[in-house]
Amino acid sequence: MKNTIITVLILVVIGVGVYFWMKNPGGSVVKVDNSVATTTDSQATTTPAKAEGAEVVIGKSVDGKDIVAYNYGNGEKRVLLVGGVHGGYSWNTALVAYEMMDYLKANPNVIPKNVKVTIIPVLNPDGLSDAVGTSSKFAKSNVSTSNAVLVASRFNSNNVDLSRNFDCDWKATGVW
Repeated sequence: MKNTIITVLILVVIGVGVYFWMKNPGGSVVKVDNSVATTTDSQATTTPAKAEGAEVVIGKSVDGKDIVAYNYGNGEKRVLLVGGVHGGYSWNTALVAYEMMDYLKANPNVIPKNVKVTIIPVLNPDGLSDAVGTSSKFAKSNVSTSNAVLVASRFNSNNVDLSRNFDCDWKATGVW
């Protein structure tokens, strides 16, 4: 069952990637000498690209925890997978991202030559840490069984529920 779920997720991710690639075949990604651009409070810096699956710190959480990305493949087309955005009950999205990383490490040839997959397994390490006790890879058995803990971990350290306040053309009233 687990392998079936992983296979379906991979096919969905590949399908979405192909859809967006076909929608915009020219792409809008600017590649600069195989390096990774990162930003700090006042300036942008560029560092050499890391080895396959190596950690690249792309930012810090409100509590100062690292937000980390992992790259697989080295193609010009890019696919981005982001897990662990909301914390709370969404710990499972981080777990799926870590399982995808394990799969890509074990099966590097599944990534087409012209594709680079970047996985950010935990975008909200503060919320994940509250829910499972760590902001990095964990087991399902680490997830708190306390409903109060899971609800409280939805909020980041600024007391913002990222699931309800995601910065995307915010409006005073909800619209679809």
